[in-house]
Amino acid sequence: MAEISWEKPNKPNTQSRVADIANGNRLKFVVVSVVLIGVVAFLLISGTANGGRYFIPVNTLLGRADLRGQSVKVTGAVIGSSIKNDPNTHTFSFTIANLNDDGDALQKAGGLANALHLAVLDTSAQRVQVVVLNQPLPDLLQNEAQAIISGQLGADGIFHADEVLLKCPSRYQSDLPKQSAS
Repeated sequence: MAEISWEKPNKPNTQSRVADIANGNRLKFVVVSVVLIGVVAFLLISGTANGGRYFIPVNTLLGRADLRGQSVKVTGAVIGSSIKNDPNTHTFSFTIANLNDDGDALQKAGGLANALHLAVLDTSAQRVQVVVLNQPLPDLLQNEAQAIISGQLGADGIFHADEVLLKCPSRYQSDLPKQSAS
């Protein structure tokens, strides 16, 4: 007659199973850490690839043909006599003159307000016409304001802006003594 025997199956060692799980978790942790470090490194490198600049001056925009049609941020001094507004279409246009973006040059010029003033008066400075569609005319768009514009330079040499940011240091310059005196 055949003998029937029953053997208890070998249970895997609990300690080795815990060790396998711990090793798997460590591997996942290492992989996720490497990926995160890689993403942070990529963001740091791509963010500083253009020298850490937030925007470029008019000279750079006009001097580089590869920037035509590309989305860029440009800075310049607003020439007040060039401001045109069509309230019916919410379209306005203006011209900006090259403004040196070097901090040392701005200091030598006597600060940003004076550099803006000199840029507007300099008839030899490179200039670009800016057109903004479907936006109301900003209150700060005035002579000698610093404009930081986002958009593309068209083949026609006109900068088509999607966004206009304005700084006007001369507007607030006279308010500073009043604020500190009170």
